[in-house]
Amino acid sequence: MKAVRFSRFGGPEVLELVELPDPHPGPGEVRIAVRAAGVNPSDWKKRRGLMDEELPQTLGYEAAGVVDEVGAGVEDVAVGDRVVGFSMAGAAQAELAVLTYYAPIPAPLDFVGAAALPAAVETATRALDQLGVKNGSTVLINGASGGVGSASVQLAVVRGARVIGTASPANHDYLRSLGAEPVAYGEGMSERVRALAPDGVDLALDAAGSGVLAELIELAGGAENVLTIADFAGAQEHGVRFSRGDSGRALHALADVGPLIEAGRFSLPVAQSFPLAEVAEAQRVSEDGHVRGKIVLVVG
Repeated sequence: MKAVRFSRFGGPEVLELVELPDPHPGPGEVRIAVRAAGVNPSDWKKRRGLMDEELPQTLGYEAAGVVDEVGAGVEDVAVGDRVVGFSMAGAAQAELAVLTYYAPIPAPLDFVGAAALPAAVETATRALDQLGVKNGSTVLINGASGGVGSASVQLAVVRGARVIGTASPANHDYLRSLGAEPVAYGEGMSERVRALAPDGVDLALDAAGSGVLAELIELAGGAENVLTIADFAGAQEHGVRFSRGDSGRALHALADVGPLIEAGRFSLPVAQSFPLAEVAEAQRVSEDGHVRGKIVLVVG
């Protein structure tokens, strides 16, 4: 099968489409013929050598496709079913992928729309759980128009929270459509938030990593009320919690979001899609950082 791989660290030019042996599912796993795979910031961070040291590396933790092989003990799906899920092997940007955790693709979605879901929905749910966002909370989400940010806005609204979201002015109408009250980021952000919430906010989630943790701490009344998924160094500097997948994944979120999608209460836009062979360009767009929604690779 063809798969995305790199054998040296560097820019997007180090990415290759190579032939690798076909994978096979273990107990409880399924293999899919991949139709679409999500692109995430962790992809270019890995490629630049910022996360893992080993070489070579494959890429991709989320994919949607058609089941073509099932592992021992799998009874909830069958060959031919449409599913979306996580490749814990990190090799979903490929023609075939083994999914360790999976769920049926909600009826309204095509493969590209489904492939945008797993990482954003899991990360958003995990962050909201760890923050303790609940009915009646006022939560500030920094970077609210990106993939994880827009998922966090909608899932917080479903919980009954009041959401204030930072984004560029061009994305303010989009945030309103998700149920958030938008404010512009940049100089004066704290004042703009306090114009909406004079006493500050209960909780703050940093989904952008844009160096605003000190402001979020002040607005939320302490570092214990702030969580970041994007600023590891800032979290250490300011005593803020940093959420990452190895701190306990919210894998139930993938199945939980299906009914919300079918009820029209959740959507995650695909910003751009690229053929698998254009993965380098997809990563360039991702690394640029000004994306509303998700970037997805189309396979086949």
